[in-house]
Amino acid sequence: MRTEQASSETKGVSVKQLAAIDLGPEIEGMAGRLLRIRIVTIEPGGVIGPIHNHIDRPGVVYILQGTITDHRNDVAKDYGPGLGWPEDKNTTHWLENRGTTTAVEISVDIFHQQ
Repeated sequence: MRTEQASSETKGVSVKQLAAIDLGPEIEGMAGRLLRIRIVTIEPGGVIGPIHNHIDRPGVVYILQGTITDHRNDVAKDYGPGLGWPEDKNTTHWLENRGTTTAVEISVDIFHQQ
């Protein structure tokens, strides 16, 4: 599936924040930024979309269960349990669960508090 065929909306996804820390008091120059860890569940047929980037929001993802397909640069790559990927300032992508079982990932990122 090509990147431009990405779903226009997120569906079949639930997100639970497990913990977060305000980095401002911890690291000089990080005021307004938080480090957080979340567990993300994507049901079969679920999508994290639309296509988005990680400019100013770097992170890493680790798959606990199921398979998640990461679409970036017109390439679809499957990740299963024990695998993961980085999401840096050059990442523009969308995700989906093309499988028949629920996929679960751990997502850790730094984001700017609104």
